[in-house]
Amino acid sequence: MRKKLVAGNWKMHGSLQQNAALLERIRAGVSGLACDVAVCPPYPYLGQVQGLLSGSDVAWGAQSLSEHSAGAFTGEVSAAMLVEFGCRYVLVGHSERRALYGETDVAVAAKFEAAQRAGLVPVLCVGETLAEREAGLTGDVVARQVSAILDCSGVVAMASAVVAYEPVWAIGTGLTASPEQAQAVHAAIRAQVAAMDVEVAKGLRILYGGSVKPQNAKELFGRADIDGGLIGGAALVADDFLAICLAAN
Repeated sequence: MRKKLVAGNWKMHGSLQQNAALLERIRAGVSGLACDVAVCPPYPYLGQVQGLLSGSDVAWGAQSLSEHSAGAFTGEVSAAMLVEFGCRYVLVGHSERRALYGETDVAVAAKFEAAQRAGLVPVLCVGETLAEREAGLTGDVVARQVSAILDCSGVVAMASAVVAYEPVWAIGTGLTASPEQAQAVHAAIRAQVAAMDVEVAKGLRILYGGSVKPQNAKELFGRADIDGGLIGGAALVADDFLAICLAAN
């Protein structure tokens, strides 16, 4: 049986003082839960997070990485650097990276490979815009984004990765895909992987991301192919994040 995972994406939020208070609450609150829990802070706070969470039940990761191992890439951060700060996970292909910074499927696939070479678990983010959903293209868009990884890294790579379905129209908007809508896409992703390797597909954790709240988490996580959540705004509020973790428990 797949173990649920709840990962908090802090995006460009936080301060040393705020982080310390938030992580103290989260560290104490998740003790003993059956689900996996992780947080993804901005790069500058990885050292602080490592210090506060080492030895706890909470893992941590980064929000992106460079596909390059080293070199003249000002402003970039390599997978090896993330490993030095104890990261277990790294988000790859988040919709904001795709939309705001022009990350293509090819670039996302390269980052996915770089993460795995360094021993990190990539959390591959996929999802459609509102226009794509209204045009009936959800399945095509998500399948294309998943195929970019399968074609580049092979299906076996999915055995040491996580996928996060995040409909772009539901991120930070207050809108949420219905449990039925989310389940349908999650099932399609699993079927796409299963067409290449049934066992890998059975073990693949597929998270839902898009305005997950304490009020809707339990119903979402109760669906057969939804294995937890990639949490945005609610990850910055200890009570909300802990309630979501409890729903995954």
